[in-house]
Amino acid sequence: MSNEILLRGYRATDLEAMFRLDEACFEEAFRFDRDSMRAFAQAQNAVTVVAEDVEGEIVGFVIVHTELQAEVVRGYVVTLDVAERCRGKGLAKRLMQEAETRVAAEGTEWMELHVFTGNERAIRFYERLGYVRIGLSRRFYGKAGLDAFRYRKDLSAL
Repeated sequence: MSNEILLRGYRATDLEAMFRLDEACFEEAFRFDRDSMRAFAQAQNAVTVVAEDVEGEIVGFVIVHTELQAEVVRGYVVTLDVAERCRGKGLAKRLMQEAETRVAAEGTEWMELHVFTGNERAIRFYERLGYVRIGLSRRFYGKAGLDAFRYRKDLSAL
């Protein structure tokens, strides 16, 4: 699987495929609309890593935003999407590690993310990658009002 997937930076022409993948990956309460997806992926502080298969199809992506916060640059995982057919094969891990490496190289000291409290698979995944639960955000997910755990990972060792 790994050899068949190329990781690369975002291109504006990726937007529609990313939007469709997000629709396939997440229930409505967790999806982004097209305009939000564009804004997140194309933001000046965005680090977007796209996974493309040998046919040129986008099969995954991660969007991370970096920002200066209390004299420390932090990264925030906006979203991580992997096509169903590519799950369980290490692609999500590759995407996260690539994003972490890229933002750490720019001086980011730690990364944060939110995970729906009911998503046990994602919780186990992030904890295996070294993310530590640091809090609970009540009603984090929009109109649905669903709670999320907050996670953080120190990137200083990268």
